Amino acid sequence: MKIAVCIKQVPSTNEVHMDPVTNTIIRDGKQSVTNPFDTYALEQAVQIKDHLGGEVIALSMGIPATERLLRDATSRGADRSLLLSDRSFAGADTLATSYTLSLGIRELGGVDLILCGKMAVDGDTAQIGPELAEQLGLPHVTDVLAIDAIDEQTVLCRKATDNGYQRLKVTLPALLTVVKDLNMPRMSSLPGILYSLDSPFESKTAADLSADPARIGLNGSPTQVVRTYVPQRIREAIVLEGDESQLAEDILNIYSEVI
Repeated sequence: MKIAVCIKQVPSTNEVHMDPVTNTIIRDGKQSVTNPFDTYALEQAVQIKDHLGGEVIALSMGIPATERLLRDATSRGADRSLLLSDRSFAGADTLATSYTLSLGIRELGGVDLILCGKMAVDGDTAQIGPELAEQLGLPHVTDVLAIDAIDEQTVLCRKATDNGYQRLKVTLPALLTVVKDLNMPRMSSLPGILYSLDSPFESKTAADLSADPARIGLNGSPTQVVRTYVPQRIREAIVLEGDESQLAEDILNIYSEVI
């Protein structure tokens, strides 16, 4: 079975730096880590490979420094990786990103299963997985918390809902987005680290993928951030004095003004 896992880099801290001109997130490879939800997707892919055999490919769109994260994925069980990297990809919204990733999947010659994290912790849109599936015309299930059975033709999974879960059987090829309850990601092993140093790694540009310039980066992003700002926080304290009756009356008056 051929499985692709989408890997995204996110800031390693809660502090996100924005480009003042494009209002997009500035990606710094040195200050980035693998999106936590994607680590559960990778672990599930490796478990499926251990059960059915096949190949796991880590796929990402990002700056050249993203290679470090992809090699970390190979140290955790991926067989090889593909990075889509080009200046023209910069500033992409979820639609442009999913289009670019779909070109990466086609570059791989298609796959049997695509696994993505539920969402990226810096954007929280949870849109990439479903949009990628639509770009490729694949059935998809979001918020998968368990895979009960899988073979070469179908996957039986549980989708988290507000009231519990829903069991769904999906025909392959398909795309699943996963939540953190799915498994416990493994740490890199010493043999895995040694393998990752020389593991197969490819990097493709927009030209390599024959990407449509009107559908990538800022040009291909119908949604854009117009303005970013930090909300002002104003703290005011009111000191109440007097006996219990007076304090109760003052509190009641303040409460009445608020509601």
